[in-house]
Amino acid sequence: MKLNIRLYLLTLSSALLFAAQCNAQEQAETTESSGILMEEGIKPEKVKYDSTYRPGTYQVQVDYFRNYKNSKKDIIFLGNSLTAHIDWSELLQNKHVRNRGISSDITFGVLERLDEVIEGKPAKVFLLIGINDISRNVPEDVILANYSKIIRRIKAGSPKTKIYVQTLLPTNNSFDKFKKHYNKEKQTAVVNQGIKKIAATENVTVVDLHPHFADGDGKLKLEYTHDGLHLTIEGYKKWAEILEKYL
Repeated sequence: MKLNIRLYLLTLSSALLFAAQCNAQEQAETTESSGILMEEGIKPEKVKYDSTYRPGTYQVQVDYFRNYKNSKKDIIFLGNSLTAHIDWSELLQNKHVRNRGISSDITFGVLERLDEVIEGKPAKVFLLIGINDISRNVPEDVILANYSKIIRRIKAGSPKTKIYVQTLLPTNNSFDKFKKHYNKEKQTAVVNQGIKKIAATENVTVVDLHPHFADGDGKLKLEYTHDGLHLTIEGYKKWAEILEKYL
C-alpha cells in the first residue's frame, strides 16, 4: 500500500510539473507575441473569443488525412479554405504536394491536428492561417502566439522539415458574402508584420503573398476573387507563380 501511495504521489508530482512547464511555455510565447505588437505601438486587447470552434467537417477531414500514406518527400500545404479549395499537386504539377487545408479552420484547429502533419516528417510545410481567427475576434497577439507554437512544434517533431510561413491575403468589401472578414485591413497588417518578425526569430522563410494580391487601396484585387475572400483560378495561378522559387 505504501508503495502504491508513493507511486501515486510521484505520478501526480510529475503531472503537475509538466502542466506548469506547459503553462510557462504558453505564457512566454504569448508575452513574446505581445512584445511584437508593443514594438509597433499597438497595445494587445483583451476580448472574448472561442478557441474551441471547429468547422463541421473538421474531424472527418482530419480522419481522412490520417489515413493517407506519409512520405518524407511530402510538401504540405496547411491552412483553411484558401488552401483547401484547390488541388495543389495539379496546380503546381508536383506529385509530392499534399493538401492539408480545412475550410473555416483557425490557428487553434491547426495546432490540434498538427501531429498528423509532423508524423510523416515532410520535406516542406507551407502555412497560411489566421484570417478566420480575425473574423472570429481572436486577438492578434493570440494568433501570433499560435504561429510561434506551430513553428516550434514542427521544428521539435520534424527538425529537417523546411517551414514557409505565408502572409495573410487581403479581402475586398465590395462583396457581401463574408462580412465578418471584410474591413479588417488593420488587423491583417498587424498579423502579417508579426508573422515576419516571428519568421526572422525562428529562422524560417516568409512568402509575402499580400502585396501581390492587394490593389492600390489595399483590397483583394477583383480579378483574383469571386466573393471578396476566396480566390478565382487566376488568383491561384498567381499564387503558384509566387511559389515557384520555393518548391
